[in-house]
Amino acid sequence: MQPTLLILAAGMGTRYGGLKQLDPFGPSGETIMDYAVYDALHAGFGKVVFVIRHDFQSDFRAMIGGKYESRVPVDYAFQELDDLPAGFRPTPGRTRPWGTAHAIWCARHSVREPFVSINADDYYGKRAFRAVAEHLLRPSVARAVPEYCVVGYPVLGTLSEHGAVARAICDIDEKGYLRGLVERTRLERHGATGRYVDDDGNVRTLRGNEVVSMNMLGFSPPVFAQLEDHLARFLGTEAGAPDEPECLIPVVVGRILQEKAARMRVLETADAWFGVTHQGDKPGAMARIARMVERGEYPSPLWGDA
Repeated sequence: MQPTLLILAAGMGTRYGGLKQLDPFGPSGETIMDYAVYDALHAGFGKVVFVIRHDFQSDFRAMIGGKYESRVPVDYAFQELDDLPAGFRPTPGRTRPWGTAHAIWCARHSVREPFVSINADDYYGKRAFRAVAEHLLRPSVARAVPEYCVVGYPVLGTLSEHGAVARAICDIDEKGYLRGLVERTRLERHGATGRYVDDDGNVRTLRGNEVVSMNMLGFSPPVFAQLEDHLARFLGTEAGAPDEPECLIPVVVGRILQEKAARMRVLETADAWFGVTHQGDKPGAMARIARMVERGEYPSPLWGDA
């Protein structure tokens, strides 16, 4: 069974200032998602599912989905505020999406096979997709709990030149499995390394060798029941807070691991990750893609010989 590529594309782009999912970045107008789909298909993925919102589905299908439908099965799932576990309703006045854990759960009716979940606005690299595909395509082995995976990137290669970011730092055991994720916010470049503000408000300097998750996560279908359970817990305790908190996948993964309900292999990669958190990140991302095209790593236009 070929694995599925699940792309989380329902974000509102608040810090970026628009729908970066649809923005052109490649020399022939390609989006960042185009490169993810291209790399995934060449790595052995057999289906693409987009998590989007109903309010921009027409533009999305016309600009994005339509170009793939002759190459690979494509499906859509919708992240909406009222799609919640039984017994829960949206908080009155809430406008912000419920977060990445909810976005993945919203694809539960569209995904029946092992899958990798990625952000629509991040570039992950060819080797990263091959490593995840190899993990997901391994022969099934009876295990007490599911075994998932996460691609880990060197933290210094994931920082923005244009503002602070949040990163989930991996705590990895001696066998290469994830013990947990520590979410660090207000993380920024500082000299040759970086710094962040801890939970107590203290400024801390990075060592520089930390490995972070950029939400490239490999799962099997049992994760949907686990996500539903954790969403229900979240909705029962935090959903009514005035700052519209989100149920984030790094937090949920950490809790699943704490409860020993799954294991997660860390697939470290030398691939360069880049993304577009801030509008100022766009020129750099475009330049990096242009250099890869010049080196012959991607054709231009991208789908000319796919």
